[in-house]
Amino acid sequence: MAEEAQANAAVAEKKGGSNIALIIIIVLLFLLLIGGGVAAYLLLNDSGDEEMMKNQASQTQVEKKEDDALLKKKKRKLKDLLEVGPMYPMDQFIVNLLSENGSRYLKATIDLEMDKQELSAELDKKKAIIRDIIIRILSSKTFEEISTIKGKERLKEEIVDKINEILVDGEIKNIFFTDFVIQ
Repeated sequence: MAEEAQANAAVAEKKGGSNIALIIIIVLLFLLLIGGGVAAYLLLNDSGDEEMMKNQASQTQVEKKEDDALLKKKKRKLKDLLEVGPMYPMDQFIVNLLSENGSRYLKATIDLEMDKQELSAELDKKKAIIRDIIIRILSSKTFEEISTIKGKERLKEEIVDKINEILVDGEIKNIFFTDFVIQ
């Protein structure tokens, strides 16, 4: 009997020992899974941060390039204003502005800035065409489009672009409104 009790105690010890070993293995596996999940999260999160930092850096570079381009454009405009080329005066324009009731009109006098004096001969020959282009552009605008500074700048650019399309001997650098009245 004593031997039987000892055998039962040994079996119980083995079962208890194997249960403890099983619990330890399960806990270790659980910790390993949690550690792997944390490591994966940190690695993926770090790469996301790196990607975000790269995107921010590239966006900053793009903004800097845009700022540099804008600064160059402003410097070029200032330089162009200081170095005015030969002028070609146009007669006064009086046109109806585009509106629902047709009650608004624009009176404007425009001087064309040429890149070289030789262009004036071609402008003399094409004066009627140039006046037609300007009249069509002016009469296609609404009061709201040309009442602001930006609107007038866009109008200038549009007129310069359209006139330059028909010129061969040179180009118009800029136009100046010497009179601009909207009624």
